Amino acid sequence: MFGGKLPDAIGIPEEQLRKAAKSAVCKINIDSDSRLAMTAAVRRVFAEKPAEFDPRKYLGPARDNMEKLYKHKIVNVLGSAGKA
Repeated sequence: MFGGKLPDAIGIPEEQLRKAAKSAVCKINIDSDSRLAMTAAVRRVFAEKPAEFDPRKYLGPARDNMEKLYKHKIVNVLGSAGKA
C-alpha cells in the first residue's frame, strides 16, 4: 500500500524463486523488494504521523520492515535458514 511504483520491474514470483534456490542458481537478487519494504515503512510513518521528522522514528520501522522481509525470504523462499 505504501510501497513504490517500479514501472519497468517485472518481479519474480516467490514460487519460481523457491525452484531457483533448489537448483544450481548461485545468486538471487532481492534488492528491489528490500527497497520497497523500506520505502513502504517510511511512507506509512509519514502518512500516519505527518508531524514526525525525527529519522530515528521512521528509519527504525523501515529497518524492521526490511529485516522481516529478509527473514521471510531466507526461511520461506530461499530455504537458507541455518545454512550460514
